[in-house]
Amino acid sequence: MATFREMRVLEIVENGSLTHDEKVAELREIESEARGLQRAASESSMDDDDGWQDDLRQVRLALDKLGAKEPKKGAASL
Repeated sequence: MATFREMRVLEIVENGSLTHDEKVAELREIESEARGLQRAASESSMDDDDGWQDDLRQVRLALDKLGAKEPKKGAASL
């Protein structure tokens, strides 16, 4: 069964009314949110197998499918 986030990623990729840049921007937003939740889970007593890694993988695959380049990484912040 697909998660809500996986369905949302598919919906964005297949949405013909969004431009390429809009799709990438929406997927990057989901990616950022999932990374934040994954980080929070790793720093708390939340279950390690929380599904965020799978969500991130789905977003990355969708971004790759759209030909989006990996954003430049800056210095880590606290």
